[in-house]
Amino acid sequence: MKSHSTELPRWQKIFKSRLVELVVTYGNTFFVVLIIILVLLVIDTQEVSPNQIRSLLILMISIAFCFLWKQSLLRRLVTLISQQATLLASNEAFKKQAESASEAAKKYMEENDQLKKEAAEDGGKLDVGSTEVKLEENKSLKNDLKKLKDELANTKKKLEKAENEALAMQKQSEGLTKEYDRLLEEHAKLQASVRGPSDKKEE
Repeated sequence: MKSHSTELPRWQKIFKSRLVELVVTYGNTFFVVLIIILVLLVIDTQEVSPNQIRSLLILMISIAFCFLWKQSLLRRLVTLISQQATLLASNEAFKKQAESASEAAKKYMEENDQLKKEAAEDGGKLDVGSTEVKLEENKSLKNDLKKLKDELANTKKKLEKAENEALAMQKQSEGLTKEYDRLLEEHAKLQASVRGPSDKKEE
């Protein structure tokens, strides 16, 4: 029985490219360095009260935490999508193999029935050797078919699990995105209040 190769889709190869790996690996470091630079710039600003500095620091830490957590979710989501694509390809291959085995088993069963019918018409004369070979082949095909069906069922379970995990991660990511946007808006307001007294003094 011919085996079917599980070729991965082109978009999945993009997820596994070196560029995406570099972005995922060093994206967190770049963002942390950027946050530190912003904090130093804020501290260096004149006419900023300690309370404002403390509030701004807490806000920036919260934004950094949300961003890092979202990056972790994104990495996990990409992994789940890749696994899902692999499982889909495997599922399709197992399905084709099961169909081929089922057709072959059906063919041999029909041949066995035909042999029995011919033997009955010939007065009970039956080629024992040929019949045993056919029965053995039929039994082997039935075992292969059962094995493929079990593998297909197992792959479907893994696929459903991956889909549920991906859906849960997507919902969690959407919640973090809303919180991240809220923190950015609060950060912009706080920066405006910090710059306000300094701008008035310059006037």
